[in-house]
Amino acid sequence: MLYYWYAESRDRLDVDGASYLSPYLRFGMLSARQAAVAALAATQITSDAQARTGARTWLTELIWREFYQSILYHFPHVLQQSFRAHLQAIHWDDDEAAFAAWCEGRTGYPVVDAGMRQLAHTGWLHNRARMVVASFLVKDLLIDWRQGERHFMQHLVDGDPVANNGGWQWTAGAGTDAAPYFRVFNPVLQGQKYDLRGAYVRRWVPQLARVPERFIHQPWKMPPDVQQAAGCVIGTDYPAPIVDHAWARERALATYAQARTKKPGFF
Repeated sequence: MLYYWYAESRDRLDVDGASYLSPYLRFGMLSARQAAVAALAATQITSDAQARTGARTWLTELIWREFYQSILYHFPHVLQQSFRAHLQAIHWDDDEAAFAAWCEGRTGYPVVDAGMRQLAHTGWLHNRARMVVASFLVKDLLIDWRQGERHFMQHLVDGDPVANNGGWQWTAGAGTDAAPYFRVFNPVLQGQKYDLRGAYVRRWVPQLARVPERFIHQPWKMPPDVQQAAGCVIGTDYPAPIVDHAWARERALATYAQARTKKPGFF
């Protein structure tokens, strides 16, 4: 049953669609080879097309883990710096208050805050949520991806230095086969797409529990009377956004573009 809905549900924050096998892979209780054999066997023994698709999708996710192992072996410098040399010249914003707000789930963006609070409370985080919170730190706040990488390693029960590094470099656009630097996750749209009715947000950010569905991913847009009725006054019960996403996106694109014009010192 692990594979049946995996392809459709693995990105959903509001359903229980993850495999939860990452800690077992991390600490050797399950080997990647065992997992791959099981996934391949599942594609062969089932006659259900949906189940086969789910098993194949799960296997591709497992392959990312092994891919990052290979990258580290051949390019050990990635544990300290960007794989892409031209992105080592990025001028990061060393904003301690913004970083603390991100760590504590006080950014004012519900899906980001839900993810960071889940991480702090459970030591685990859905892969889609990892990408969303990482993109927000790197692209919206323009804070060095290595700070996020360290924070994850301090809190994740499945914290794997290699996979964690690969994931952060992917998000930052700094690694091999990474997301392009101009890909910036919109935290509102990510919530609307992957937490359709706000169940995930309401679970981890109880201050928003009574917020109407149409405002759950943009609570700052609630009129004052709706805020009062929901028991969620923005700026008092729940923070206003610490940064404007549209402005932050343009800042990130300009910063990355400037870094790309500089000649790398090596590689």
